[in-house]
Amino acid sequence: MAQILKTDARFWAVDRLILAYYAVTTALIVGWWSKVPSAPWLFAWHLSAIALVLFEVKRPNLTSWAFRHWYPLPYVAACYKEMAVLIPAIRHSDADQWLADLDFRIWHVHPTVWLERIQSPALTEFLQFAYTLFVPAVLWVAFLIWRRRKFKEFQYYAFLIALGFLVSYVGYLIVPARGPRFLLRHLQNIPLQGLWLFRGMQTALDRLESAHYDCFPSGHTELTILAWWGSRLVSNRLFRIYFAYTPFLIFATVYLRYHYTVDVLAGACVAGVLILYGPVLYGKLSKGGSAIGWH
Repeated sequence: MAQILKTDARFWAVDRLILAYYAVTTALIVGWWSKVPSAPWLFAWHLSAIALVLFEVKRPNLTSWAFRHWYPLPYVAACYKEMAVLIPAIRHSDADQWLADLDFRIWHVHPTVWLERIQSPALTEFLQFAYTLFVPAVLWVAFLIWRRRKFKEFQYYAFLIALGFLVSYVGYLIVPARGPRFLLRHLQNIPLQGLWLFRGMQTALDRLESAHYDCFPSGHTELTILAWWGSRLVSNRLFRIYFAYTPFLIFATVYLRYHYTVDVLAGACVAGVLILYGPVLYGKLSKGGSAIGWH
């Protein structure tokens, strides 16, 4: 490991991906400077984040091993948080009504309203719990791959998950929408009620997500499918567990009124495309040699 750290100063696929995304969003901040709240702070953060990656890649040191494997996690999380600032500044309308109309044309009802007929506190509690486990479920696969010291597989999984998140952020920017729990609230006859932890879980998620235009595509659907696919790198048993969990998570996105069904379909389609073509993109972005941990 030490010898690799001394000699490897090449960009990994995930480095190229994240640096490109940060370059584009930095350009957006500059282009809409007067409209983006805290534009100077965001600009400084972007430059600092880019500089740190360049330093860790080009000047391998004792922190490079852990940093280069795990930095996509906080970087991608920061990108999500800034979407709540960038989208209102750049886009001046949302696509909620359009998405709701698409749903209605497909089903001839609003799915979140129709699902009131099967609503129950126990089901609501269960599905909210499944929905809340989204991020831990994605990260648990990464942790298990890392613990097994499968660094080659870990690097690909980190790339695939980062790519999935960043593609969904681009979708949020192109088709900004907040979801049926806001647009269709006046049509809902029965409020969602759980048993014990539902309200606390919902409130915690609202603090993180309610200000975001993060519906299309459904990142929960997309990333959970990618995590299910990636879980096969750990074991067949985990693959089967994620295969059972994924449908509940997808159903929860609509039942809990977070997403339109067209969001879910879009998220599933994006996941399918990334599963099929992610290895091709990974190979192209990895040109120039193997990365730390491939040996």
